[in-house]
Amino acid sequence: MALLRLCTPIALSLLAGCCELDAVDFTPLPRDDWPISTPEDQGLDPDLVAELFCEAEQEETLFGVVVVQGGQLIAEGYFNDGSIDQLSSRASVTKSFTSALVGRAVDLGCLSSVGQRMLDFFPEYADAIEDPRKEKITVHHLLQMRSGYPWEESSEELWDAILTGDYLRRIVDFELVAEIDTEHHYSNLSSHWLGVIVERACGTDLRTFAEEELFAKFDAELGPWSEDIEGFNTGAWGLEVTARDMARFGQLYLDWGRYQGKQVLPTEWVQASHTSPAEVSGEATPGPEFTNYGYGYQWWSAYAGGTRADFAWGHGGSFIFVVRSLDLVIAVTADPFQGEHSDRSWEHE
Repeated sequence: MALLRLCTPIALSLLAGCCELDAVDFTPLPRDDWPISTPEDQGLDPDLVAELFCEAEQEETLFGVVVVQGGQLIAEGYFNDGSIDQLSSRASVTKSFTSALVGRAVDLGCLSSVGQRMLDFFPEYADAIEDPRKEKITVHHLLQMRSGYPWEESSEELWDAILTGDYLRRIVDFELVAEIDTEHHYSNLSSHWLGVIVERACGTDLRTFAEEELFAKFDAELGPWSEDIEGFNTGAWGLEVTARDMARFGQLYLDWGRYQGKQVLPTEWVQASHTSPAEVSGEATPGPEFTNYGYGYQWWSAYAGGTRADFAWGHGGSFIFVVRSLDLVIAVTADPFQGEHSDRSWEHE
């Protein structure tokens, strides 16, 4: 943002990479799926919105930005390989969708509560468990990533296990690195197991459940979704969805789970999703402006300039920001750097 702030009329003629703000076009594309407004009509400074899109245009791996204020689509732009209909993996943004599916399962009653034990849904591994602590891990612990399972990228051995696509037996293989409910450790497999739990609890494959019980409820479309070697959709990553539907999902959470007057997700679920039991830390952060990180039900939170944002966060720089105090949703799509976790990929977060 430092460069962005230098893009004043005087500096524009001196700094390569900046652009004339008056020339930046962020007008939403014509389509009847969103009510359209302007920044001015929604009380936003159009020059600040132009700066956002000016910077976005300079990012070589960014695909799209969609801004929704007061439920109105006020700005939209696509870059590089992006388009209004583009589908590509949104990486770990998938986790927030998986969380919503758990919420739907609880609301429908096929999952009785988040207090159910993880191992209740994996009976094939119950007899192989040697660590008695694992018998106490619940859906709630998996949602908050406080089960004690490790961050898979913390060692080459763990990451190699991820690359195999063989995930369920890691419930047994992976050792706990913390006591249950004491520490946050970012765990991709916890998110994947949540998806399998929904599938087994509700007696249908996860994709069908997602299409019928979530996406159809807020007029969104689910694109391709990757699978593990056993055919389970990967609850941690690989879901494909357009930028506009990402924004629509964010709006669903901003509106406390309601869409067009209908309650899609319980209000209590949205509250729990955006409530962190404690501040967390991580190896990477999406920009120096953010502080005070938290993690709820597969959603991050942080503060920027004293303003709180709750967000879904995907590797490479895909995001859904929900800024409740400003009645604002911003969706960002970017190259997910599929399978790449190098310094080059992380710098784009």
